[in-house]
Amino acid sequence: MNTLDAKRVLETALLCASQPLQVRELRQLFHDELGTDTLKTLLESIQQDWQQRGLELVQVASGWRMQSRPEMRDFLDRLHPEKPPKYSRAAMETLAIIAYRQPVTRGDMEDIRGVTVNSLVIKQLEDRGWVEVIGHRETVGRPMLYATTRQFLDDLGITSLDQLPPLETQGANEGFFDQLATAPEVDPAQMNMSLEPPTGDESDLADAAHAELSNTPSSDTHSTEQVSSSASEQDAALPTDTPTRPDQ
Repeated sequence: MNTLDAKRVLETALLCASQPLQVRELRQLFHDELGTDTLKTLLESIQQDWQQRGLELVQVASGWRMQSRPEMRDFLDRLHPEKPPKYSRAAMETLAIIAYRQPVTRGDMEDIRGVTVNSLVIKQLEDRGWVEVIGHRETVGRPMLYATTRQFLDDLGITSLDQLPPLETQGANEGFFDQLATAPEVDPAQMNMSLEPPTGDESDLADAAHAELSNTPSSDTHSTEQVSSSASEQDAALPTDTPTRPDQ
C-alpha cells in the first residue's frame, strides 16, 4: 500500500470514529504491517493536509481524533442554538482544586475552599466522567482520594495535566476550561448547586476553572497524566500521596 492510500484509510477511520483512536488501534487497519513511527509520520502529514480546512487532526489523552476548529464554533452553534449546560461556581472550584492538586481528599478540598464541599458537586463531576476515586489516604478513616480522568483531558483537548495553564498566570487561563462546556451534556437537574463565597487563593482556582466553561472547539461527530505542580506557592501544601493511576 502506498502512502496516499494509507492516508486515505487513516482519514476515513478517524472521520468515522466516535471516539479518539490510539496508534495501536490504527495499526490494526493495516494488519500491523505499518510500524508505530510510520503511522505517526502519516498522522503528522494528515495534520498538514488539513491545515486550511474546517477540521483538524489532534492528539488527546485517549488517542487521535478529527474535530472542528475553534473558529468554526460560531457557525456550528447556529445548528444547535440551545445553550450548553452551565456549571455552578462551586463545581468549577472543586474541579480546579482536583485538577491542580490531585490526588486530594474531600477534606483537602474543604480546607482550600474554606467551606463544606457539597457531596452532589463531587457526584456531578464523577457522573460527568471528569473525576474518579483512585485510592484512599492511609490515615484515620482512610478518606477517598480524587483525581481527574482521561475524559477530562479529552474534553479539554490536551494529552497531559502538564498542559494546564499555570495558576500564577491567571490571564492565560481565561477561556481554557470553557472547552468543557460543549462536551456531551449531563443531567441538568444536577446543575443547580448552591455556592458559598470563595476565600483567598481558592478564588484564583475558581476563576481559572469557571472562565473555562463556555468556548470549546466544537467537534463535528464527537466531543472533543503525571500531576502538574504549578499551583501558587501561597496555597497551603497538601499531604503527599502516591496512589497508582492506571494508564497515566
